[in-house]
Amino acid sequence: MTELRSLLQKKIQSGEKLLSIYLTAGFPDAEATLPLLQALAEGGADFIELGVPFSDPLADGPVIQAASTQALAAGMSVEKALQLCDRFTGEHELPVLLMGYANPFMKFGWQRLAEQAQQARVAGMIIPDLPPEESETVQETLRAAGISLVFLASPNTSEARIRLIDRLCDAFVYAVSVTGVTGARDSLPAQTTEFLQRLRSLTEHPVLVGFGVSSAATARSLVAHADGVIIGSSVIELIRTAPGLDAACERVHAFVREIKTAIS
Repeated sequence: MTELRSLLQKKIQSGEKLLSIYLTAGFPDAEATLPLLQALAEGGADFIELGVPFSDPLADGPVIQAASTQALAAGMSVEKALQLCDRFTGEHELPVLLMGYANPFMKFGWQRLAEQAQQARVAGMIIPDLPPEESETVQETLRAAGISLVFLASPNTSEARIRLIDRLCDAFVYAVSVTGVTGARDSLPAQTTEFLQRLRSLTEHPVLVGFGVSSAATARSLVAHADGVIIGSSVIELIRTAPGLDAACERVHAFVREIKTAIS
């Protein structure tokens, strides 16, 4: 059992619902990332997804795409994201997962990535465009470094593939609430509940749901059918519209605290 799975399992067994928050590394600039990570931690996030920006983020909606474009323009890279993670985890026990796409990681080198991620105390990785059927070598490399690889399942994922994902899983299954890309939504379709019920009936690992989770009310309704929620676009939008870094940190802290309270 990986360290990430052990931590999540303890929280779930105690009856706690989990909250993960996504933050793009280097947005709105590199100097803002650490204070924002601190605000997430103090707000009550159970773990953090630190996004490694990419020029063609297939799973991300316009809000996160724009954040990635801005971060890339300012020089953010895989190596710099790892350095930011190292600085944060050196002072906090809160688990950090890297969320990014296969192309930059392949260019960086999987073995080099695993070694530097281990040094930075990265708990896991989420790579949306890495098919589980082709992940064996990558997963072995990461697992040897004590890093979990998280796979995504969506409403149109077949039963056979869900079972494969659960078999490969060593932390949690990332449930994509709707078909499409990331982005805040005012409401989620009734089919989301049906999908989460089907997913939980086919898996043994914890299920956390993301994509479209934008409010305390939505989060509260979803955790009735999942072990936790993952939120990204709403947080990025709070940061984007803030008049400055201090205001952004305050907004993020308050939002995370509100969501965590709602699902507790």
